[in-house]
Amino acid sequence: MNNYNPDVLSCLANLSNDEVFTPPQLANQMLDMLPQELFRNPDTKFLDPCTKSGVFLREIAKRLIDGLADEIPDLQKRIDHIMHHQLYGIAITRLTSLMSRRSLYCSKDASCRYSISHFDDTDGNIRFSEIQHSWQNGKCRYCGASQEVYDRGDDLESHAYEFIHTDNPNKLYNNMTFDVIIGNPPYQLGDGGNNASATPIYNMFVTQARKLNPFYLLMIIPSRWYCGGRGLDEFRNMMLEDECLQYIYDYKKSSDCFPGIRNGGGICYFLRNQRYKSLYVSIANHVEGENAHWISRKKLDFGLNFFIRDNKVYEIVKKVMKMKEPSMAEIVYSQKPYGFRTNFTDFIDTGKVKLYTKKSKRGYEYITEDQITKNKGDLDKWKLVTSRSTSVPEEDNGQVLRMSQTFIVEPQAVVTESYIVICVSKNKTIVENCYSYLKTMLFRLLCQITIVSPDVSQRTFTLVPLQDFSKPWTDEDLYAKYGLTDEEIAFIESMIRPME
Repeated sequence: MNNYNPDVLSCLANLSNDEVFTPPQLANQMLDMLPQELFRNPDTKFLDPCTKSGVFLREIAKRLIDGLADEIPDLQKRIDHIMHHQLYGIAITRLTSLMSRRSLYCSKDASCRYSISHFDDTDGNIRFSEIQHSWQNGKCRYCGASQEVYDRGDDLESHAYEFIHTDNPNKLYNNMTFDVIIGNPPYQLGDGGNNASATPIYNMFVTQARKLNPFYLLMIIPSRWYCGGRGLDEFRNMMLEDECLQYIYDYKKSSDCFPGIRNGGGICYFLRNQRYKSLYVSIANHVEGENAHWISRKKLDFGLNFFIRDNKVYEIVKKVMKMKEPSMAEIVYSQKPYGFRTNFTDFIDTGKVKLYTKKSKRGYEYITEDQITKNKGDLDKWKLVTSRSTSVPEEDNGQVLRMSQTFIVEPQAVVTESYIVICVSKNKTIVENCYSYLKTMLFRLLCQITIVSPDVSQRTFTLVPLQDFSKPWTDEDLYAKYGLTDEEIAFIESMIRPME
């Protein structure tokens, strides 16, 4: 009978959707991206600035133990050298500091006799310090945490992470130079807002790590930074303008790398290489059961300020953009098209002007014309509208952007900001033909690229070319117009559901 002896680090339950343990297999996939000679060099120094289970440090230790066998033949001397001079970590909580030491030193106390390498202090090279937030005007000046939410007693975790709560991270290790910084940082902090709203925090770990100027920076983070995410504009620009960004491995579904975790928008890990200087990045899209297929392409392309994650979609976009047509975003209305917020309820019993609103069980109420504060000239026109709320890719099996609650609004009617106004015309046929375009799979595929949150906005239509709406449109018309191949058509139709 074979005894099953699983790796304990592959069996750990995650702390939350935002603080997840990295499976050993995934940690090794990331380490495979590094030049393997690093593990044969006794001077290479590694830092995990957000260690949780200690899996990165443990797997690095295994490689160093093998790689330095010729350089340091005595096993115990080799282990001592690696543990004391090559591996360093900063834990995100006291609990994870104990776990990390147990993983790396085989003991939560690095100074006890059970540690595989003896240190004079308990921590060894895996440090943890209780850090307080620095409150200014109700927010932490380092991480933006809400004082109302996180200024609490010592019995509750404050989530004040040491690595990002300092102006000078070099001081944490006495200006030590690290060859490799690797980790899986916490992803976000709840801000006390409605519907469990949260602020991204992973970007702060990446930005702080860059300040240490490692030769290699390797982290796994949510993919929302490609084209959206709350407060991530500056971070996205930094990443896409970085000539040292060499590789991105992308998971559309978070559960493919973190089993049991749902993180709308997916996950990616990247390698930043100080010795690499290029406008191009190599990206692979994860496909279950297939080897990684790497494509080299520009980080910033088509004049866009965001990144197209899917290589197959990128090739389709390239054909569409080649036509140099105006964008649908030029005719789509911005937020609050007629001045009505979603929570507007100042209705009248009856009247000539109808207001489509989600605050009504029947879907509409009545208002006076005087209550319209924007785009009053639309009142006698037909309007194509769609719900501002949709689903993000991960939450719908990848077949998303159904454009639910899309309909044509008649003259003498307007909508609240719960809806996006896509097309307006006195000619109903123009609006109907635009609707036929919206129903096409290609239209919704091009919209999907920018969907990273449940909200549809004017920006959603950036990559959708404006068409001649004097006639209706079908996917077959569009496939022919843009010269799509059978393979590209099959891909689109596997990704997007038909729309009735």
